[in-house]
Amino acid sequence: MVMVGMICRKVISEYAKAIHELSMDLAGKLGQSIGMVRSDLFEGWASQFRFNKYDFTSKTGRSGVEMHTDSGFLTILQVDENVSGLEVMDKSGSFIPVDHQPGTLLVNLGDVARAWSNGRLWNVKHRVQCKEAAVRYSIASFLLGPKDSVVEAPPELLDFENPRLYIPFTFNDYREFRLKTKLITGQALELMRINA
Repeated sequence: MVMVGMICRKVISEYAKAIHELSMDLAGKLGQSIGMVRSDLFEGWASQFRFNKYDFTSKTGRSGVEMHTDSGFLTILQVDENVSGLEVMDKSGSFIPVDHQPGTLLVNLGDVARAWSNGRLWNVKHRVQCKEAAVRYSIASFLLGPKDSVVEAPPELLDFENPRLYIPFTFNDYREFRLKTKLITGQALELMRINA
């Protein structure tokens, strides 16, 4: 049993390392897509790795995970290939089911991406709806934000036509504010707007 635990720990550690490297690569490419050329943009940003188990049965009475945006910069999600339920909100406000393609990962952007990009990147509202009485698993990897500095739009993204939209904030303070206010669908970020 100890050997199995060691093997599991090694596999999880290698997976987490690979996903973190992918997160950093994707974040860098997103930065490039909006005109950033520096390669050290996301160096030292905190990450989090989480296994999710949703027990959607008539006994638990759970209907899913309520609509929310992720608080961090980006999320890489390995979803359950057998039990669906993830839905994203489109521009019209309708929810669209995300049909999982085997062998793929899902990426979405959170509140920090929107603030850091000065509104150029968009945070995704999403939820999980129970479609069947089954246990649903997912693995979520989050690139959260800078550990020791504030989240703010880099100077290269600001000019007379594009003034700073959000006050600088630390990721931990922002996450605490979201939890305290229970504003989890992007409203907390809107309260961080300079003209809010």
